[in-house]
Amino acid sequence: MALYAGVCSRSSFDFVDVPFSRLSRGTNLSKRRVLLPAVLRDNSLQKQRSKIGCFASRGNATPELESEENASVSGSKDDDGDFSHVIKFKMSDFKIHDSVSIGLGNRGDEVVYEATVKEASSPLFNTRVVLRRLVSTGAKRRGRRAIQVLKKLVRRRLMYHSYSMQVHGYVCSSTTDDSDSFVLVHGYHGSLSLRHWLQQSDWLPTLEATIALDVESVRRVGDVTVGGPAVSRQLRLIRILMRDLLIGVNYLHSHGLAHTELRLENLHISPVDGHIKVGLLGNAAYLHDCSPADDSKVDGYIDRRKMMIAFDMRCVGFIMAKMVLRDLMDPIMFAKFKAFLSKGNDPSCLREFLMHTVSRNSSLENDGFQILDRNWGTGWNLLSLLLATKPSQRISCLDALRHPFLCGPRWRVDPTMDMIRWSLGSTAVRIIEEYIYGRQQRQRIAHFIELVEMLNPHSKPRNWLDLLPGKWRLLYSTGRHIGLTLRQAPTRLLIGDVHLKVSKLAKPHATFSLESDICFTVMPGTRNNWPHEKTGTGGRLQVTSLSKLRAGKRLYIKEETATKLHPTTPDISDSVLEKLTSKKWRKIMPIKEFPSSLPVAKFVSSDVDIMMSLDEPLTRDIKTAQNVIREVRMQVPPELFDPSKIVCGTYVDSRLLVLRSVNGSAVLFTRVVENCL
Repeated sequence: MALYAGVCSRSSFDFVDVPFSRLSRGTNLSKRRVLLPAVLRDNSLQKQRSKIGCFASRGNATPELESEENASVSGSKDDDGDFSHVIKFKMSDFKIHDSVSIGLGNRGDEVVYEATVKEASSPLFNTRVVLRRLVSTGAKRRGRRAIQVLKKLVRRRLMYHSYSMQVHGYVCSSTTDDSDSFVLVHGYHGSLSLRHWLQQSDWLPTLEATIALDVESVRRVGDVTVGGPAVSRQLRLIRILMRDLLIGVNYLHSHGLAHTELRLENLHISPVDGHIKVGLLGNAAYLHDCSPADDSKVDGYIDRRKMMIAFDMRCVGFIMAKMVLRDLMDPIMFAKFKAFLSKGNDPSCLREFLMHTVSRNSSLENDGFQILDRNWGTGWNLLSLLLATKPSQRISCLDALRHPFLCGPRWRVDPTMDMIRWSLGSTAVRIIEEYIYGRQQRQRIAHFIELVEMLNPHSKPRNWLDLLPGKWRLLYSTGRHIGLTLRQAPTRLLIGDVHLKVSKLAKPHATFSLESDICFTVMPGTRNNWPHEKTGTGGRLQVTSLSKLRAGKRLYIKEETATKLHPTTPDISDSVLEKLTSKKWRKIMPIKEFPSSLPVAKFVSSDVDIMMSLDEPLTRDIKTAQNVIREVRMQVPPELFDPSKIVCGTYVDSRLLVLRSVNGSAVLFTRVVENCL
């Protein structure tokens, strides 16, 4: 972060110009303080123009809701009587320090000082405070607004002192040479903001020491132990910080206020009580601006309240994403992250998007992915609810506090049906990513797919019209798997990503274009020579077919005889029925026997068009092209080589798709979102 002399104003403090230097990324922020020169007592310098600009550049100073600042604040000329609930200070009441903590400022139109109250008669005697001299007109509005909204918050003093940055008062303008100056006096809650904490290399142990993490504190989040692996420690700490943040934001919402400026820079962790302090409410918006008794304004009042609360929850989602996924602290990565959301993409696809964006081959290499994947992917679910595209679909503070991700193992949480579907799908995806397809693992994957199909929320074809179109990546097929390990193929072929692109046609109704896109690499070598370097000539196979969507049913045939075709293979339907009739599932789905049929979306396909392209030097080799097509057909599930074999869809939501083929095998897909930048 660059420190610079960015504000020119008439100073009421006896300081001279301060040279600031830039900070490198590796600087230890916990020890970094901006040193100020000694105070000059010469009265001739009192009117000298000072250039003490403390912190971030103006590019970071613009709030996201700049219009809210002008719409929600009162005029800049407030009478001192409006501030009777706070302390009116004089400059002579303070002893100004010669240094300023790096985490106290984030705007270019403010000058920040640290001081100690030296007036013996003051209730804050010998207390460390922060003086924030507000320069511009907008900054003065924010300062006065922070004092005005204090009347609503001090009614519950315990909550106010625990979760809000305490505003003590202001410096009377009559005591300064500049009649237009406004100096806000607020509490000192540590030298670093939450952003500066996370930028340190040793942030985890130092933050644990700051909040005095012990067994009693972890019980507040439903945990039982301290220490352990780094991922467990980070998850425990994130639960504590997120619960504190949500309690503080809910405290504001319950008092009719929306913060509108929740960012890492505005959050501080107090070393005294270990709580997160929500930043100054200079841009706070009232949620009760119009009286509900006025019938003409009731709808607008409700909409405004929901929009303001939803905006705060979106900001909480950004904070959570940066705390868990450290890659998002990079401005370029965060710009891609915001572009993904601003283009209307469903946040439930964030995992698939970020796995390709952060350039990691496996989620196991990223601590943030491990944290969000724990407990059946509940972290991704909470993140998607906080960042939902529609404001009406975003989770509230109270519901977020009850979410399984923020509740430790000692707390029992009754999951919703949506949470159960999410957990089943996430578990199946995690098993597939391990890529050890033994017999037991294949049975578990088939088991989870059957459970997901039983809980399909969109069984009618009209629900598929909006959810089905898009690009889907093949994850797994319950059919036959044929690779290159135990056989000698005439052409060495490695299959890359396999996608199914579904496009909705304007006419006729409920008609879709299914395009299977298969990328592969042809490796040089003979039958008996396995290539160590998996490089070669690239190629692509595209198969297109038209399908009509109709209503249908999937029948479950019950065998009357005890003999089966494969008596050693367990019946997946029996295991699913056993699971659903257990005590744990009986409360959610009161089912006594496996249904004879389930409603599905039936696909009626037409002819298939195949097109293949090969890079040089195999473009003109007809024999190699024939071998390549034969090998692709051998390794790829038949439903992708020939989409006409897809007969029905049994499950679809915003991130997962399950299709069934003629032979009864299931194909699992995940939705893909193209890179937004």
